Amino acid sequence: MASPTTTTSQALLGLLSLRSWTTYELAKQVQRSVGWFWPRAERKLYDEPKRLVAAGLAKSSAEMTGARPRTVYTITARGRKALQRWLDEPPVPPSLEFEGLVKVFFADNGSLEQLRSTLERIAETSDVRLAELEDKVEQNFADDIPFPDRRAINQVALRFQLDHERSIGTWARWALDQTAEWRTPTDPGDWVYQHAS
Repeated sequence: MASPTTTTSQALLGLLSLRSWTTYELAKQVQRSVGWFWPRAERKLYDEPKRLVAAGLAKSSAEMTGARPRTVYTITARGRKALQRWLDEPPVPPSLEFEGLVKVFFADNGSLEQLRSTLERIAETSDVRLAELEDKVEQNFADDIPFPDRRAINQVALRFQLDHERSIGTWARWALDQTAEWRTPTDPGDWVYQHAS
């Protein structure tokens, strides 16, 4: 079978390159790591390991945890080669999925209060996510972290995510300041958009 070409497949191969996981463990590990910048529906994460096995890039084995059976997935040599080949490919440009910005973009269909409420929520969410990320940065320096040999690469990825969240919060607060004197989303009063930067 052909190698998977989706980034989700490759992300799971990357996690399998660290150790063997059950689908539950993989889903949780995605949530706490790559899910910050490659979010996927949990159902997709449960289906993907089976595709990797079908493609010969991972293997599965049945184990028992007490009286309960579980399936554990392990990367194969072919899977490691596929992951290494994928790392050589140029990345596609980033895409942004940001519901709050969609609401801002169409705010002229609602009230100024709705627009400002959306901006406030975006700023608040950014603050919460920043706090979570700062905790992750601290955890990255703890003595007992899993995969301590990945500290440096974790820090590189965490730095991007921190800067990204800061940028969102900074933008939302800027937009709140800019819209403070607006009359409606379609009537900004004396606000001169050409000078807003």
